[in-house]
Amino acid sequence: MHGLGELEGKVMDVLWGADRPQRVREVLEHLDTARPLAYTTVMTVLDNLHGKGWVHRERDGRAYAYLPARSREEAGAQLLREVLESSGNAERVLLHFAESATERESELLRKVFGEDR
Repeated sequence: MHGLGELEGKVMDVLWGADRPQRVREVLEHLDTARPLAYTTVMTVLDNLHGKGWVHRERDGRAYAYLPARSREEAGAQLLREVLESSGNAERVLLHFAESATERESELLRKVFGEDR
């Protein structure tokens, strides 16, 4: 996900795929990485994500359990908003996107804006 480092994105993928808050060890067990990671590395990444507002944490015994602060879709929408706001010309960005959209993306846009209703 844009706005996150590679490992941060993988950690968020684990949290978004979970059906309940995850402890560090659980995240570590579900991470798909090319090389083994230390427990403390994952703990640091989760702490950083908490500091950045990407995750919430709650006490679970002596440890923390982490859960996403927002859904993957909400995070994507927020990143899109940031791109549009920082572009200096949201209209041109949106027009360029519409012109370069795939057929599937065009179908989704038509559905969202009611042309298929």
